[in-house]
Amino acid sequence: MTVYLLRRLGQSLIALAAMAIMVFVGVFAIGNPVDILINPEASQAEIAATTARLGLDKPLWEQFARFVGNLFQGDLGTSFVYGRPAAEIILERLPATMELAVTALLISVLIGVPLGVYAGLKPDSIGGRSVMAGSIFGFSLPNFWQGMLLILVFSVLLGWLPAGGRGETVTVLGVRLSFLTWDGLQHMLLPALNLALFKMSLVIRLTRANTREVCLQEYIKFARAKGLSSRRIVLVHILKNIMIPVVTILGLELGSMIAFAIVTETVFAWPGMGKLLIDSINLLDRPVIVAYLMLTVVIIVSINLVVDLLYSALDPRIRLSQVKS
Repeated sequence: MTVYLLRRLGQSLIALAAMAIMVFVGVFAIGNPVDILINPEASQAEIAATTARLGLDKPLWEQFARFVGNLFQGDLGTSFVYGRPAAEIILERLPATMELAVTALLISVLIGVPLGVYAGLKPDSIGGRSVMAGSIFGFSLPNFWQGMLLILVFSVLLGWLPAGGRGETVTVLGVRLSFLTWDGLQHMLLPALNLALFKMSLVIRLTRANTREVCLQEYIKFARAKGLSSRRIVLVHILKNIMIPVVTILGLELGSMIAFAIVTETVFAWPGMGKLLIDSINLLDRPVIVAYLMLTVVIIVSINLVVDLLYSALDPRIRLSQVKS
């Protein structure tokens, strides 16, 4: 276990180092933020002063060396637009994105797993076929179109839910949370559902496929021969054995929800990291873009490590020390 953890941590550090290089080359070497941040009628002296203040007058290799040095100190730079540490700005928006992603994941699991098991147990029934047909729409419909359709139906036509924003929040330990207020929950429901639809379809199809496979195993036939109730067979024997691939996918999908909730946050004006990223790209606010990308990599790498460790908890036969990188 210790050797495996050390190996995975080493791989994670390599991934972070590679990402740092790609982020720098992809962000710092493209465009000129000075052209956006200053008055178009500014003099050459003002342009030169702003360029020097932002450190953009240095050679690219020197900018990269300074970037790496600051990175080891936990400094991701100062926002060109806000004049504050980029990491601080990102962390202010992180709770909103995490709240939305976790809610969407819960919706995907609480709806997707039961529907997938039902479709797997009764594949030829009308209900089972309907579930699988519905999952196709979740895969096929564009995310932004789903969001606009949800707003049109539930906000404009029915007037049941607000169309955007985060609503009323409560501050707990310095963190603003929406799910602790009724108004916040109402504002969260539509964007969370929009973010969850694709993942829900994925969970349904994955759960259905694994349920069909597990139902053909000898121990399921033996459990039925012993006279165990269908409820016990499903809850104890089937669910336990289909959860390993489901947990794997959910772990990876949680990272993607956090990283790529950009469209949902933009459509619903949800004040999370994704919307901040879009605004920063439009303004070429490089430090904020870098902070977002680096934090996203750290989150995804950490989630992958946790998922690997959960394998042993779900299936004692798996020995992490024997897993090859």
